[in-house]
Amino acid sequence: MRLPESQSALNCSVLLLNKYYMPLRIIRARRAFAMLCRKMAEVVSYEQGQFCNYDFHSWRDVSQARYSFEPDGHDWVSTVNFELAVPRIVRLLFYDRLPRIEVKFNRKNIFARDGSKCQYCGKKFATRELSLDHVIPRSMGGGASWNNIVCACLKCNSRKGGRTPAQANMKLIKLPVKPKRNPTVQLHLTNTRYHSWKQFLDNAYWSIELT
Repeated sequence: MRLPESQSALNCSVLLLNKYYMPLRIIRARRAFAMLCRKMAEVVSYEQGQFCNYDFHSWRDVSQARYSFEPDGHDWVSTVNFELAVPRIVRLLFYDRLPRIEVKFNRKNIFARDGSKCQYCGKKFATRELSLDHVIPRSMGGGASWNNIVCACLKCNSRKGGRTPAQANMKLIKLPVKPKRNPTVQLHLTNTRYHSWKQFLDNAYWSIELT
């Protein structure tokens, strides 16, 4: 079932910064608006080569102007009286802790790291058509770790079976490694609407926790 446009916009991704402009995690727009309304955060907007800061009320005014002149440049939440643009970045006003450095080892991050591509044939598949393969089989002592788990299509996984790639006469397209930061962030950066994130992420060697 297709979500109503406003409801879908409330699920858009927003980059959350601490008070020192360090990236903390990615949150949903619904949570970002709650923080703005409670005066816990402000919008950080990239405009003509510089960043501008807005509280909820000033962002509402900016949204009205942008809805008239650049409606296709934003995702929109409709209220009874006005249209509200979904911010791409919000900054916490009082939270000064450093971001977490650990990238979670889970299925979502493995798929993102490997770009949803089978690491044996190199083809891209829908998530439901991919499995996770132990490069060194568990029967041979291979554990569940960043360096031993890769995406594999069902055909390649079946062909490999309980063997090493060398035993199955198969070759990995790249060696699996632990990402330096959450790989799902890269998926957002390919979308032009999230290019404003790059200023905060390019020089960051910490990772972003996706919630």
